[in-house]
Formats: sequence, structure tokens, C-alpha cells
Amino acid sequence: MSNLLAYIENNQSTYLEELKDFLRIPSISTDPERKGDIVRCAEWVAQGMKSVGLENIQIFPTDGHPVVYGEHLHAGKEAPTVLFYGHYDVQPVDPLHLWTSAPFEPTVRDGKIFARGAVDDKGQVFMQLKSLEAHLKTNGKLPVNVKVLIEGEEEIGSVNLESFLRKHAQMLAADTVLISDTAMFADEVPSLCYGLRGLSYMEVTVTGPNRDLHSGVFGGAVANPANALASIIAKLTDDYGRITIPGFYDDVLPLTPEERREYAQLPHDEAQYCKELNIPATDGEFGYNTLEKTSARPTLDVNGIWGGFTGEGAKTVLPAKASAKISMRLVPNQNTDDIAKKFEAYVRRIAPPTVTVEVSNLHGGNPAITPIDSKGVKAALRAMERAFGKKPLLTREGGSIPIVLLFQNILNAPVVLMGMGLNTENLHSPDEHFTLKNFYRGITASAYFYEELVK
Repeated sequence: MSNLLAYIENNQSTYLEELKDFLRIPSISTDPERKGDIVRCAEWVAQGMKSVGLENIQIFPTDGHPVVYGEHLHAGKEAPTVLFYGHYDVQPVDPLHLWTSAPFEPTVRDGKIFARGAVDDKGQVFMQLKSLEAHLKTNGKLPVNVKVLIEGEEEIGSVNLESFLRKHAQMLAADTVLISDTAMFADEVPSLCYGLRGLSYMEVTVTGPNRDLHSGVFGGAVANPANALASIIAKLTDDYGRITIPGFYDDVLPLTPEERREYAQLPHDEAQYCKELNIPATDGEFGYNTLEKTSARPTLDVNGIWGGFTGEGAKTVLPAKASAKISMRLVPNQNTDDIAKKFEAYVRRIAPPTVTVEVSNLHGGNPAITPIDSKGVKAALRAMERAFGKKPLLTREGGSIPIVLLFQNILNAPVVLMGMGLNTENLHSPDEHFTLKNFYRGITASAYFYEELVK
């Protein structure tokens, strides 16, 4: 057993107690009453960086919550530089009564640690810090130059991160950005995420008469906005699950044969998937399997729809307005602003002339992808194979992490998404937890990553 691995195994109980201290701090970024706890948590992170052996540790104030930075740059100019990014803020804990144990009193049950922030993202941040400590305590050095950036606003949209990155781009310059804030495909199925979908989130409001009308008196002569909205929505997709907006697929980066082979290797039970959701069958774009449809192909979904009378009983009303919120998940190389414009133009084109239509672009983000043949991805795959004893698989995630593109665009550095959590670990929900065997393996895999990056 190497000194590195022995150090990690011999310190597992210490790691667990230190992690509990980290998790006890209620660093809820969206709660103004927790501002003092946010500052205390930033100070805890800074002290953690110091105890690991990092240098030039600074707590940077922002217009919101502080950013914590540290570095260790003694591997030489020829060695690559890695910037690790994570966040110390957490989601609110509501509804509190659904927690089995107090959300800020970490509790171990069945080989898992339960607390808000356990897996998103304090546990994974701490995992990375301890991987650096293992190198510095056993070898006195790191195989690569390392910079660490931990922010306190990820759960509220990283509202001040872009300005911070632009202002400190030279300080943060790196060859690779490492992020541990994603999930593996399943327990005992090590995997590496290399792509994230983007988002265009729109709202459509259809307006008819200047007031709600009696459907018996006016129905048949005055256009019904709810009917018109339903018609518009129905025309946004076809019977094959394809989105009908002109030009929508123009920039879509198709899946390569290699990527489709990787998808085919992922263990997915379609029947069990349907059973868990209590649906008779899956839906979506013809020609793609469920995993491809939920992470590597664009989608369009109605997220909410309202208008007219929705109370108990009957009211024969012709509504004056009807609205819907519609989201489109985007894939590389689609652009959120381009898609929003195409969406609006098409909606206006297919809307009947008997109503007026308002289209609002609520928010969006572009998709991100890291080439699977990049040096960072290859190093991460080798590191995970060493730590887990089996070859990891490649996956994409259906959700969005806008900060990935910030690092790629501002620092011009490819991002490696090397997370050890599981999607079943109640992120953002009561009883959030982190499986401890994956936490410990994550420390080992992260330590190996820095070694593999110089090979």
C-alpha cells in the first residue's frame, strides 16, 4: 500500500469528525438572517485550507457572500495548473418536519452521513481538500500546481462569480478546472460527467377580450385565449417528439457513435424506470433511448399553465387571458439567446390573428461539454478506475450548471466534472446525505487525479 493510500485510510475517522464540524454551520445563502453563518463558514473554509497546507489564503468580499481562495504553486512551471471550484453555501432545509434528524446536526446511519450540504457541496469540497492534504502530508508536495476557489452563492445562482472571475482572471489562470458537484450514474457504477444541457425558459401570455366573458353569450364569436394557447403549445412538437421551431436543430451537436456506445453500456432498466414513475411507457424523441433523451438531446416542456376558472364546481367563462411557462433544455452547440428568438418568432407566427401574444424570455444558460479525449477527462477516468477498481463510464447530465461555461469562456480552461454523489441522495430535499464509502473513495480518486494529470 502506498503512503498516500495508507494516510487516507488511517485518517478516515478524523475526516468524518471534521466534516461534521463543517456541516454544522447553517450557511444558507438565500436567508439574510444567516449572513453571519455564511461569514463563519467562509472563515472555516479558509482555516481548512490552511490546515491542509495551502498558501496565499484570502477571503474576498463580494457584493453578496465571500469567496475563499488558496493555492499551492510549487510543482514548477512545466507542471499543469488545476483550479478546483466548489461552494460552501447550502439550500434551505424546509420542510423541516420531513427530516429524520436535525439538518445541521450531522448523523451517520447505514453508512451514510445525513445533513444539509452533505453531498451538495460541502462533502465534496471537503473531499477535495483532504486529497490535497494527503499529498502534502505524505510527500510534502503536489504533483501539479493547484488553486482552490470556494464560493458562497452557488445555490442562489452564483450572482457575483462572473465579475469575480473577470477581475481575478490572471490569479485564477489554469490549464484544467476540476469541479466535484455532480453525481455518478449509480452506486457502484463509477462514472464521469462530461456534458451538461443548457436552458431557455420562456413565458407565453395570450390575451383575448378585455374581460372574462360568458361562454354561452360570446362563445363561438370571440377567440378563447386558453384554446389559442393550447393550440400554440400543440404545434411546438410533432408526433415523433421533434421540436417544430424552424432552425431549432441547426446547431445541435449530434452524438458520435462512440458516445452512443458509452450510453449503451450504462445500466438502465426501462421497465423499472417506468414502474418507479408509475407511467405506462416513456415518451420523447423517436430514435433515441431514454438516457440519451434525458441528457444529450434537446427538449421542450410546459412547466406551468393557467387561465380562466380553476376553482371547485363550474363557471361558464371565456377567459380574457391564458399563460404558460415553457422550458427548453439545450445541447451543445445551441445558444440560449438564439433559441429564445426562434421560439418567440415561431409562437407569434402560429398564433391566431384573433388574439394578442406576449412572449417573455425569463432566463437561460448555454450548454457545456468537455471533449472526452481531453487530458483532464482521461486523467479523471484513470484516477477513478484506480480508486473504484473498475472502469468508469462516461455520462452527460440533463440539468444545467451555468458556472461551467463561465470557467470555459473566461479562463479558457476545460472543465472536468468529477463528482462522487448520487442522484438518490436527496440533494435540495429533506434527509440529504452522502454515502461514506463514496466520500472516502472520492478522496482517493481525487488524490490519484493529480498524479494522473502529469502522466
